[in-house]
Amino acid sequence: MKLLVQIPCFNEETTLPQTVRDIPRQIDGIDRVEILVVDDGSTDGTVAVARELGVDHIVKNICNKGLATTFMVGLDACLRAGADIVVNTDGDNQYSGKDIAKLVAPILNEEADMVIGDRQTDTITHFSGLKRKLQKWGSASVRMVSDTDVADAVSGFRAFSRDAAMRMNVISRFTYTIETVIQAGKTKMAVASVPVGTNPKTRRSRLIDSMPRFIGRSVATMIRTYTMYRPLKVFAFIGILFIVAGLIPSLRFLFYFFMGESGGHIQSLILAAILFIVGFQILVIGLVADIISVNRRLIEETLLRVKRIELDHFNPNRNS
Repeated sequence: MKLLVQIPCFNEETTLPQTVRDIPRQIDGIDRVEILVVDDGSTDGTVAVARELGVDHIVKNICNKGLATTFMVGLDACLRAGADIVVNTDGDNQYSGKDIAKLVAPILNEEADMVIGDRQTDTITHFSGLKRKLQKWGSASVRMVSDTDVADAVSGFRAFSRDAAMRMNVISRFTYTIETVIQAGKTKMAVASVPVGTNPKTRRSRLIDSMPRFIGRSVATMIRTYTMYRPLKVFAFIGILFIVAGLIPSLRFLFYFFMGESGGHIQSLILAAILFIVGFQILVIGLVADIISVNRRLIEETLLRVKRIELDHFNPNRNS
């Protein structure tokens, strides 16, 4: 059983040493623990520091491509290196490395495909009261749309089984956290949460440069990802809203019609017709999108099979 801990990094030369030192090299049930650093076009000495620390693998993006893309690059590199379990942590030493054993335990016990570390944000002292509430509301929203029981949806401290890692397909260029939870829930993966510790803050978050902007992009990611997996439900809801809205001017017109005053209220009939037409068009779009989503699932299954064949080539002595 081989575990790879991947660390996406962008200018983390000062925090990477402690992050690497905190990662345990021996874990019960794991034969080998290796560390992979994914450098996202750093302009400081992150790569040199990683080499000095003796990490097992280094993957470099020529330019900065963002967290989501870097996460997927690391996931692919871990699978090519023969990982049975992949753990993702941050290069700023936010998460307690000693809790990696707790993180992988549900996978080792065949109880989960993906495990997310619950930071217990209510106890993090450097989080403001507003941020704690937003974290709680955000996680509740993700639980609702993903049909999972994830306590801390935006935690980047998470573990994936080999099969789960191969199934991950992140479309967003912003962050992978929300999208992978929804994807896991909608594809019926077993998702678990375990409480984990955090370390004192080492630097300001680069992902959350503005709270309103972060919320906006997170909500957009939730809507887009949910729509990819449940398009008919989303478009049917929107279409029915337009149809119901069209009933209001329709009833108004009928009221005056039966009162013998329909001549001056033709605008209500026109508005109702427009709303009905738009509503039914949206329903048709939903049907087409649902057919496309079926095709998408077939493509994902084909991609999974291709990945297994490719990874068998890189690791001929094991089964994917």
